[in-house]
Amino acid sequence: MTKTLLPALVGLLLLAGCSHGYVLTLNNGDRVRAASKPRLVNGFYYYKDSSGREGRPVFSGGVREIAPASMASEDTRTTFKPAQLKP
Repeated sequence: MTKTLLPALVGLLLLAGCSHGYVLTLNNGDRVRAASKPRLVNGFYYYKDSSGREGRPVFSGGVREIAPASMASEDTRTTFKPAQLKP
């Protein structure tokens, strides 16, 4: 029994690692979460959202980055920097 249990557990761990979401970071800073890897068709990215429905197509020219959710970079840039007041 233990001879079949170990390969089954290893197989489940390998399959569980393949299932992860993706993050599309747009040029304007917005982030779109996708349940599956987006497909590029005729200049637009098509993806499925977290509920399994087709999301809105995203123009490829407006996409800055596509990365797995675990590796997506956080945008730390700010567009507005307040002026420092001198006392």
